[in-house]
Amino acid sequence: MTVTTPPRTSTAVLAAAWAVPVLVAGQFALLSGVPVAVALIGSRHHRTHRWWAAALAAGYAAVVTAWLAGPSTAPSLSKFLSPVATAVLTAAGVVVAVALSRRAR
Repeated sequence: MTVTTPPRTSTAVLAAAWAVPVLVAGQFALLSGVPVAVALIGSRHHRTHRWWAAALAAGYAAVVTAWLAGPSTAPSLSKFLSPVATAVLTAAGVVVAVALSRRAR
């Protein structure tokens, strides 16, 4: 019987996952869409990673959709987010990054 270990999480996916909370907290919320996409695409080989990355992508998509579809006059996504929404999105990014980091070992 051969036992194979699942592939490790790549460094690019881990860096992207940690970049999301940094960019959101640093008021570059719209740019954090790139690391969200990298984390989502890079996590497709791991079943548990897919759930974490999909949850982060869904939260990010909800915020972007609310900004674009709403009657807001905010010039950027960072200006649109309330401090509570910024904290929630940042915390979600940290949770996903920690989950992916713990599974990478």
